[in-house]
Amino acid sequence: MTAQIIDGTAIGAKVQEEVRQAVAEMKEKYNYTPGLATVLVGEDPASATYVGMKQRTCEKLGIRSIGHKLEADATQEEVEGLVRKLNADPNVNGILVQLPLPKHLNEEAVLNAIDLEKDVDGFHPVNIGRLAMKGRNPLFVPCTPAGCMRLLEESGVDPNGKEAVIVGRSNIVGLPMAMLLQKANATVTICHSRTKDLAEHTRQADILVAAIGWAELIKGDMIKPGATVIDVGTNQKEDATKKRGYRLVGDVDFEAAKEVAGQITPVPGGVGPMTIAMLMHNTMRAAQIALSKK
Repeated sequence: MTAQIIDGTAIGAKVQEEVRQAVAEMKEKYNYTPGLATVLVGEDPASATYVGMKQRTCEKLGIRSIGHKLEADATQEEVEGLVRKLNADPNVNGILVQLPLPKHLNEEAVLNAIDLEKDVDGFHPVNIGRLAMKGRNPLFVPCTPAGCMRLLEESGVDPNGKEAVIVGRSNIVGLPMAMLLQKANATVTICHSRTKDLAEHTRQADILVAAIGWAELIKGDMIKPGATVIDVGTNQKEDATKKRGYRLVGDVDFEAAKEVAGQITPVPGGVGPMTIAMLMHNTMRAAQIALSKK
């Protein structure tokens, strides 16, 4: 048995097209253009690349992109001051502070400063708190976990009553992913670097989400036959045949896993495209919230 490949590139493109159509309708009906502000602090090349991708996607979908760049030695007051300025700007519907921030900055305080209705990354403590609570719904869900849920939906996987195992407990992916699956009535187990006999847990999973940042940690014999495997990891693995000297692999040993799983996301081309797509979706939603108050 070879697993069905969950095509995140195609599903991400579908989400982007939904956003593009909604943005075009908003412009036509209300003469209103959604705006996303990005805040990049410092010179981290990966962060600069991610911000550039987000800005280009905004332009493609008709969303106004408003870029702000601060020096690596920017003070806490400067960063929070910029966020407050963007909170007050009616042309800005979403604020994305690219993480990680330089170590001297208080990340939590910066995220706290973002207006709840402009928190398109979904990291504001109130949004996360609502996600964690039964009977509460956040305004925005963190983009990568939201993308994973959309992948499951598009693949016909209903978490209701399923055993779900999350490998990784980060604030950005692992913990919100567990909360989303629990809200969808899955029985959720969270595993991490200190979990004893990881394979014993992963073999129980109908839905297995790998998000620990450990290249090819999950082997084929650690997967329940027929399980749905969502691989969030992006790791560099040495490969002399590649021009850059490495290739990208996930947290799952894809070649072995695809012979056991029922469905699986590849790396690249799985979860990655969904993160930006869901950011665009959240920005469009923020614009709808702003319009409803006018």
